[in-house]
Amino acid sequence: MDPALYLSDLERKPDVLDALASVIDAGDYAVGVPDDVDRVLFLGMGSSTYAAGVVAAQLRARGIDAVAELASSDLLPPPDPRTLVVAISASGGSSETLSATAPYTGRAPVVAVTNISDSPITERADLVVNLRADEERGGVACRSYQHTLIALMGIAEQLTGDDRQLGRVVRSSAVAASELLDTRRDWLPEVVSALDGPAGCWVVGPARRLSNAQQGALMMREGPRRPAVACETGDWSHVDVYLTKTLDYRMLLFAGSAYEDELLSWTAERKSSVVAIGDDVAGAVTIVRYPGDDQDDVRLLTEVLVPELVAADLWLTATNL
Repeated sequence: MDPALYLSDLERKPDVLDALASVIDAGDYAVGVPDDVDRVLFLGMGSSTYAAGVVAAQLRARGIDAVAELASSDLLPPPDPRTLVVAISASGGSSETLSATAPYTGRAPVVAVTNISDSPITERADLVVNLRADEERGGVACRSYQHTLIALMGIAEQLTGDDRQLGRVVRSSAVAASELLDTRRDWLPEVVSALDGPAGCWVVGPARRLSNAQQGALMMREGPRRPAVACETGDWSHVDVYLTKTLDYRMLLFAGSAYEDELLSWTAERKSSVVAIGDDVAGAVTIVRYPGDDQDDVRLLTEVLVPELVAADLWLTATNL
């Protein structure tokens, strides 16, 4: 893993997103997904499962029986020809995902979602959706996480028949990413300072975008090796509020939950530091806005770039010590 190459991977996000949007607009993406099924089972590990958890929730909200499971679980449902299995592995070689997918091959329709066209996971699938995230030279799954969300959104679109104008959303996210990258000298130093505490940081977001909180916290752990934990905004007041009384508590908040007010009352009372992303949140020590942050799908595909850039900055600083 290399912090300079990781930063370069982040800087390439807009161009790689634009290239993917062109493929989507050409009608040559996530085509042929079986839609005559009773349920959907997403399998993956790490950030693959983070992304799958949000898209599974989106499908359930549309009345489709869908669930995201860790491929390492020994409590997976039995094979069924009416269950669509979506096996996700950016590398295509995750041992847990390969093992979990094997019992379904030939006994259920299997879609492989991967960044490597000829990887082992493709041999277990009836259909392959390529992430088109390009090579991540830094050794960290950053663009591939974002592209996994897009791939699963494309699969969900096939299953529901909805037209969420995915190509337009991806292009809008490329514009938003460009703006965040181009203006980072204006906002990044203050965000890093606010989040760089002795106890680490917490990344919080609403359930509909919980995967970004999970991925943002993972980037802090994986790159600069800082303590970081994800939490859902409403649940925060039930499970994490206690730490604000004893720690120098630093929070990166993805805005948009109906339950922010209670969270903010606690952080204000206990003088915790809150960095807000995507809206003008009262009491935040600093706020980061970007084009399209009033659109939920754009938020889902964009906001994680903020903690990714924070992680890159901290990682590079640690490397240069």
